[in-house]
Amino acid sequence: MTLSNQEFKAAAYLRLSKEDAVVGSKKTESDSITNQKSLILNFIKEHPDIELGECYIDDGYTGVLFDRPAFKTMLDDIGSGKINCVIVKDFSRFGREYINAGKYLQKLFPSLGVRFISLNDSYDSFDNNNSQGMLLSLKNLINDNYCRDISVKIRSVLDSKRKNGEFVKNYSPYGYKKCTDDHNKIEIDEYAAEVVKDIFAHIISGYSLGKIADKLNELCIKTPMDHRIENGEKISTNFRKGTTAKWSQNVVRRIAENPVYIGTFNRKDRCGQLHSN
Repeated sequence: MTLSNQEFKAAAYLRLSKEDAVVGSKKTESDSITNQKSLILNFIKEHPDIELGECYIDDGYTGVLFDRPAFKTMLDDIGSGKINCVIVKDFSRFGREYINAGKYLQKLFPSLGVRFISLNDSYDSFDNNNSQGMLLSLKNLINDNYCRDISVKIRSVLDSKRKNGEFVKNYSPYGYKKCTDDHNKIEIDEYAAEVVKDIFAHIISGYSLGKIADKLNELCIKTPMDHRIENGEKISTNFRKGTTAKWSQNVVRRIAENPVYIGTFNRKDRCGQLHSN
């Protein structure tokens, strides 16, 4: 297909995730949203057959998954005919998962007549060079393996921290709080600790978990979630329906079954992985 008589309405697709920062500050700066956008806009200026249609930005989204809000909006605009060209800084910005990336780049986009350009890879799907297909497959495979390697490194670092007795989860167990001077350590939260003690005292006395939940609600004791929110922690959940959460049998059960309250800070699950409770 020749480009001489065709005009393109381009999508500048930009993506950055937390995993990109693992490789170092210079790489992170290179992959920044600002850098990606500048590179693509300069390219468009030098190509009169390409006009910028829209910038689609997924900041903070992994390249392994394709369920990203801006990416899905871009696909909708491609489907409606608004966009017929996609430009990225490099293949890894589009995605790091080999099979799904290939599905879009080698099947969907060609079937819709969508041109795909990866600047740093010198790749243009409308280039009639036979080696382009091989380059695409190789780059996608490399990005896929890169992501797996980063995942292994992150797990290794977390496992090392756990073995050293450091706390690595986002939220501390109810009854504890993260130390202000070191978030890899936890200390007793006096208010919540008393609630935990009462829960175990009720269990020993023969109360059912549902009965304990009812009693906590009657006493207007804040749930673990509300307690965290009150202490300034940012909580995101789909299970909260009212302005104030309620104690339930399941909430009480999670506390009752958590081995952290018997001194087991790190434990192994059925797959042999270490976890902080």
